[in-house]
Amino acid sequence: MFRNRGIRKMLVSMVGIALIGVLVIAWINLCAGIVAFFSMSGLIGISLYFNRQRYKEIETLSGYLRTISNGQYSLDIRDNEEGELSILKNEIYKVTLMLSKQSDYLSQDKKRLADALSDISHQLKTPLTSMLVMIDLLSQQNLTEEKRMEFTGNIEKQLERMDWLLSSLLKLSKIDAGTAIFKKENVVVEDLIREALAPLRIPIELKNQELLITGGKEVTFLGDQQWTSEALINILKNCIEHTPEEGRIGIYYKENPLYTEMLIEDTGNGISKEDLPNVFKRFYRGKNASENSIGIGLAMAHTIVESQQGSLDVKSEEGKGTQFTIRFHKR
Repeated sequence: MFRNRGIRKMLVSMVGIALIGVLVIAWINLCAGIVAFFSMSGLIGISLYFNRQRYKEIETLSGYLRTISNGQYSLDIRDNEEGELSILKNEIYKVTLMLSKQSDYLSQDKKRLADALSDISHQLKTPLTSMLVMIDLLSQQNLTEEKRMEFTGNIEKQLERMDWLLSSLLKLSKIDAGTAIFKKENVVVEDLIREALAPLRIPIELKNQELLITGGKEVTFLGDQQWTSEALINILKNCIEHTPEEGRIGIYYKENPLYTEMLIEDTGNGISKEDLPNVFKRFYRGKNASENSIGIGLAMAHTIVESQQGSLDVKSEEGKGTQFTIRFHKR
């Protein structure tokens, strides 16, 4: 405490004033001077005592801050008393809670990153291994032309799969990092559906599936057409893959004063109760997933819709088809 220059100056000033006062009072009256001496000494002692207590509290706060800097956030120094030190304690405690939450978020982010890298490496390992095997077979001189064409086609499919995976992951990482720009424009749902269906017409025709589209030309919402089209494509891909030949896929859309709604449903094999809560998780593959499924399409659709303050929900019953509901609320 006495290493503090301010304390030393205060003590010298107090002692000096007290001595002058005591001497003046003793000159007037000796008994009064003696009383004044003890009174002044008591006041100086009490002042030093309370300053010492304050320094102890400050020392405790310093130790608490050192503990926080070491990554320990479990201590509680909240104080319900009045005073500037009590206010400081409570403010430090609030900062501690904030740092604790940020530490938890960082730990979760690290875990998610590690899990994502593990999933990505697993997804890439399978097609790479397959291609290496086929390349080795292609190098054989006695290979027939028919087999050579088959292996070349398989390599092309695996490369397309890897290209789609990496492209999807890049889009998701842009959204996660907050660098994806979502426009707020008036989107005509009829045009949006036409755009999303353009690359899917051939798969629908190959499976001879019935496509029903119902909705008004005036239905719109405020959002980003390009990103929403990406989400819709992934949902429709899922419906096409899980709907058998000559099945039906329906798209119904409407608008009311509260929200714009799009329903996409199919007559496929549905989703089991165990898989239903996990369909929007990245790299999750249900028991009815196709062999080439990666488990990222629906996760990306969900992320895109929610990034535009919309909602994407799913209802399904095994053997009775699946229904996806997209809603964009009026703002």
